[in-house]
Amino acid sequence: MKVSEFKYDLPEELIAQTPIEKRDTSRLMVLNRKTHTIEHRIFKDIIEYLKPGDCLVRNNTKVIPARLYGKKETGARVEFLLLNRIEGDIWEVMVRPGRKLHPGVEVTFGDGLLKAVVLDVLEGGNRKVKFEYQGIFNEILDKIGLMPLPPYIHERLKQKDRYQTVYAKYDGSAAAPTAGLHFTDELLEEIKKKGVEIANVTLHVGIGTFRPVKVEEIENHNMHSEHYYIKQEDVEKINNTRKNGGRIISVGTTSCRVLESIADDNGMVKECEGDTSIFIYPGYKFKCIDALITNFHLPESTLIMLVSAFAGKDYIMNAYEEAVKEKYRFFSFGDAMFIM
Repeated sequence: MKVSEFKYDLPEELIAQTPIEKRDTSRLMVLNRKTHTIEHRIFKDIIEYLKPGDCLVRNNTKVIPARLYGKKETGARVEFLLLNRIEGDIWEVMVRPGRKLHPGVEVTFGDGLLKAVVLDVLEGGNRKVKFEYQGIFNEILDKIGLMPLPPYIHERLKQKDRYQTVYAKYDGSAAAPTAGLHFTDELLEEIKKKGVEIANVTLHVGIGTFRPVKVEEIENHNMHSEHYYIKQEDVEKINNTRKNGGRIISVGTTSCRVLESIADDNGMVKECEGDTSIFIYPGYKFKCIDALITNFHLPESTLIMLVSAFAGKDYIMNAYEEAVKEKYRFFSFGDAMFIM
């Protein structure tokens, strides 16, 4: 299957640059996989499509303010993007410009609040660095770091928490699980009152989520790896829903990737932790999820391939054409789609 089959024309003005004022008033396109219909609603209307006994599975990762601007001893400016904590205060980072950041070079951030020493040059040009500081690392990041917004967002984010779900809990992501950005605390309470179970998984979203597919045949794409874990209490909610005939509704492609990585052939899951590089594209047989809440994804991306695998490529590509025609807002701060 060719990457070009997942291309669509998107006017630049439809790429959402800022979050909508109230999270749950974004638009919602509802797709029914049986009838192949398309409905246009508001996100908070999603409650009408949820049934008692369903289980909503969301990703409770928290985005860290992972973009840091610092200076070398020479005064030259450097940008770091924290990608992955290797151990303790040793991280893998993406650097720009990287040409002269050799092992041994020191970089200072926030007038000396944070220092980094380059330990090694990794495959692909990223650096292994060790941070030095006084106090608590995450508190320092909150002071001097910026949210690592995707490359297609050019506006500055006024409130850090708007690139964060209201239920974000565990630090570790370089990008937000954006399908969850539409939920408010009030909407989640209403959903619980309706008899819908809410379970969590944690998958720390890496910057690889924005990496373009550069091969012609999608089967040859080398998928990035991301770390996940799921707790026993959440396992029980998901498995009980499956046993009782309820639907497993994945909030976002990140939750979907965890569930499909860990489920057995009967769709049952178990408490575990690991790394997943699962690549879901048309032809994949889903084991666990019955419905999916997701945003509108980049042309030719692995994520549009995932939703095409779930709903059918032609149906999805037609829905994207409709979304462009109806002027939906696209990508991270954009509108949502509910596929059931």
